[in-house]
Amino acid sequence: MNDESTQTIHLAVYDGLADWEIGHAVSTIRSGEWQRSPGRYEVLAVGPTGSPVTTMGGLTVLPDLALHQLKPSTSSMMILPGASSWDMDPEAMTPFASAAGIFLDAGVPVAAICGATAGLAREGLLDYRDHTSAAPEYLLATGYAGADRYRNSLAVTDDGLITAGPTAPIEFAREIFAALDLFTPRTLDAWYRLHAQHDAGAYFSLMEGA
Repeated sequence: MNDESTQTIHLAVYDGLADWEIGHAVSTIRSGEWQRSPGRYEVLAVGPTGSPVTTMGGLTVLPDLALHQLKPSTSSMMILPGASSWDMDPEAMTPFASAAGIFLDAGVPVAAICGATAGLAREGLLDYRDHTSAAPEYLLATGYAGADRYRNSLAVTDDGLITAGPTAPIEFAREIFAALDLFTPRTLDAWYRLHAQHDAGAYFSLMEGA
């Protein structure tokens, strides 16, 4: 059991979630390696119900809790991965988009990537925040009113909301780590250089800071 100082990151899980989009973020948070305070965060999976879900990669995930049990007061961040259902069955994903709005209203950060950004656009959560996604046209198809806040960046953080496109899982993770104050700035830079730029020398920078 974790002590009282442990904070919880909630990862939304649903059928067809894109495994690669949250792999770097979740595994790095859980590992504790090179972190300011190893063990500070735990990651719990939140499903539509308590029933198992199957990822796009075919992995079975058993949620730790159902969405209706989730409260912002118990969370340090909610992470929403992409999935085809955000586009194919947006109504079914509305509860997660609504929960994101409740989190943001409560001052708890939300991180959304790929299709999840479209869900948040439909919810009106991108209308007044800088954001990014797969492409401007992708979000315009939702009918949202935030096109003037779209930024052509790999990942964007604004007013508690992190957004990223499907090809930027590493940049998505970097924004999450920065929001959580997971690493020192030097360590975060080295982590990014190692994973995104394949800079072998960055590994030694990480080891020196360990």
